[in-house]
Amino acid sequence: MTSLRQLGTSDLHVFPLALGGNVFGWSADEAQSFAVLDAYTAAGGNFVDTADVYSAWAEGNEGGESETVIGRWMASRGNRSDVLVATKVGSHPRFKGLSATTIKGAAEESLRRLGTDYIDLYYTHFDDESVPVEEIVTALDQLVKDGKVRAVAASNISPERLRASLDFAEAEGLARYVALQPHYNLVSRDTYEGPLLDTAERAGLAAVPYFGLAAGFLTGKYRPGADVSSVRAAGAAKHLETERGRKVLAALDAVAEAHDAEVASVALAWLASRPTVVAPLASARTVEQLPALVASTGLRLTDAELATLTEASEASS
Repeated sequence: MTSLRQLGTSDLHVFPLALGGNVFGWSADEAQSFAVLDAYTAAGGNFVDTADVYSAWAEGNEGGESETVIGRWMASRGNRSDVLVATKVGSHPRFKGLSATTIKGAAEESLRRLGTDYIDLYYTHFDDESVPVEEIVTALDQLVKDGKVRAVAASNISPERLRASLDFAEAEGLARYVALQPHYNLVSRDTYEGPLLDTAERAGLAAVPYFGLAAGFLTGKYRPGADVSSVRAAGAAKHLETERGRKVLAALDAVAEAHDAEVASVALAWLASRPTVVAPLASARTVEQLPALVASTGLRLTDAELATLTEASEASS
């Protein structure tokens, strides 16, 4: 049984693989979504990640479809208290930005769609630099005081704004960020490593990286000459054109073979080993895609294997 990990300084304890809900109500219909959620929780998972904007980009959708699917699933399974739900504010077409009014209104809509009276982890999806951190932090703190949110977190934020937010929360005794959701994986390290990671580490924040599999590239299914049917195929395949991408794939293949494991499992296990990372984030459109993701939580790579992957990922692009 995989043990849960504390999320930063919060009282939330999460499975070391967060299940991404971006596909629910988009490339996975409700029945598929329910099946994936059932399989994830059956494997011990308890950490489901979504956002109010998922999936406004799809034709006929308006945003909130993923939250609605997750809410219906929790209602039908009667398992709300067993699942930690993370959602985000700031990108929904009707609730853009991070003014105090927007945060309050968006949270109410997320609660309604999720069919719950509290959100376990509430992220600012993209920082809104037109709003002072004092206003954002105070609005988030009010949600915590009101019992509508258990803990708050940030995504897509600069080290400077993150530090200012933490400093203000601490000075005023308000709810402070406990987690960070950065873009981070074997072929995208400078999106987190450096000042942002340093700030998170000093503050004791937990990282829950998104694009942990680089839009599918790090599953190993993208190879020269391979034709992959996916809504994200073009973005993932571009890594084949870089020296770094090819070196990473070769290193992943070697380590995966040594463990008789899937390439995706190895890529996520490397990510989980990195400083501050508590639970990489990955999504599955079908139940068949899930075992390789969950297997990463029990995969123990040697120091030499981790070093091999790290060195390959430092190749020039």
